[in-house]
Amino acid sequence: MDQVEFEQILAVATERLTDDVRQSADHHKPSVFEDFVRETVQQVLLERGHGAAMDPRVQGFPDIAVGNFGIEVKCTESDSWRCIANSVSEGNAVVDVDRIYVIYGKIGGIPEVRWADYGRSIMHVRTSHVPRFEIEIGTQRPLFEQLGTTYEDFRGLSMHDKMPYIREYARGRLGPGERLWWLEDKEDDDQHTMSLSVKIYMDLPQDEKRKLRAEAALMSPMICASSRSRRKYNDAVLYMMTYRGVLCPQARDLFSAGSVAGPERGGNYLLRALQDIQDEMRTAAQELEDALFQEYWGHVPAPENRILEWLRMADQFASDWIPSENLFFDEQNRIG
Repeated sequence: MDQVEFEQILAVATERLTDDVRQSADHHKPSVFEDFVRETVQQVLLERGHGAAMDPRVQGFPDIAVGNFGIEVKCTESDSWRCIANSVSEGNAVVDVDRIYVIYGKIGGIPEVRWADYGRSIMHVRTSHVPRFEIEIGTQRPLFEQLGTTYEDFRGLSMHDKMPYIREYARGRLGPGERLWWLEDKEDDDQHTMSLSVKIYMDLPQDEKRKLRAEAALMSPMICASSRSRRKYNDAVLYMMTYRGVLCPQARDLFSAGSVAGPERGGNYLLRALQDIQDEMRTAAQELEDALFQEYWGHVPAPENRILEWLRMADQFASDWIPSENLFFDEQNRIG
């Protein structure tokens, strides 16, 4: 059975499925629709002499396998041809399937069932904790045309190699001042997980506050900008919220309050706050993952060069003081 014949089978099956969902509500629920699709496709296969072609039911993606062809079944009770589809990882993919279609039942409005090429129907990625595709039957903007690749090539990649495509797509949709919060290269990344609960910065123990301040400062050399800069703390606060799940209602509490700058009053509060966490910033420079530096700095220096690079950027942001004349002398002395 070649691709042309299989698509003819899909056309016949969806015509019969449409007749059924318009005449009866028996198969309108998503929980029973998939079984009915399987039965209908099996019947058409039998009529065409391919009775043994359908693989036994398996728990995987796509829902139905017919040799090297696959059918993912979607059903919505709304009047829409768009819905959430599978995870980007497709970790439970059926191995032998290399050409995937979707049979989509739209029960809302005038019920109808259509088939389409699955990859050509993907038009968006929801970048939640587990990135998932969205499909739309008849979309005019297939996602993989925007990504400069094909679905078939993309699905053959590891999750590590898929994520640069997803991050670039998500980054292109961000508004001014927005940051990506989903950065890992695989869904079960051991390096970082973020709880769905949110912590309040002021309620944390002191050692955790110091660690978070150091990480946020490292990610955001813009904190060294003039106090008149309205956005100087944005990246620091966004980092803590999106990557660590910590809300800091008062950004000045991170670096400019007397509680973090020591008992001395007056002078450069920010400088004293940074001097106090230099060791923690050194640790963060060694331990934080590369994806964060790409996201916040736009490039990924080697770990041993990150403090010097931070100083270079901080000097550019600062207008009324020079960070490199006051911080990280050990690193600067090593380069003469």
